[in-house]
Amino acid sequence: MTKFARNPQDQVPNGWQGKPPFSAFGFAISREEAFNLSETMVAVAALALVIVTLYTGLAYGFSVARLNSENLRATQILTEKMEIIRLCNWNQITKSNGFIPQTFTAPFYISGGVTNGPIYQGRVSVANAPVTESYSNDLRQITVAVTWTNSNVARQRSMSTFVSPYGIQTYTY
Repeated sequence: MTKFARNPQDQVPNGWQGKPPFSAFGFAISREEAFNLSETMVAVAALALVIVTLYTGLAYGFSVARLNSENLRATQILTEKMEIIRLCNWNQITKSNGFIPQTFTAPFYISGGVTNGPIYQGRVSVANAPVTESYSNDLRQITVAVTWTNSNVARQRSMSTFVSPYGIQTYTY
């Protein structure tokens, strides 16, 4: 006799004559061959663990993608501000006439519409270069920094460069 009988009458326990205990796809399964409660609970626990692990992996993946997008946008903002400074002449950079704003804000989404992204707070500083050579009066260090908050964690990125009157473009912005 086989474990799964084609004819339900072949493996019917005593007292179950004419009525198989379980029938699926034409096979009768006796009571001794079914899963007990502990086996079922272990299977459900294993399935729950797989589902929780899958959800955790997906959530982590999306948070990493979001952080990478925010880092990329911060780099875009820093590059944009440095390019604007590159187009300025020496007097516009060194004079404190407000031509280069010291603080700024930039949104995550440039095109508007969606407003749930972070707001980047920026700062531009122009300082004397940390050198002691004779050309120190003709050299400035420019630092652009942005800060934003991601999941209640403060993030910061910055970019620095040096400028001199002899390395700047001769046209004005």
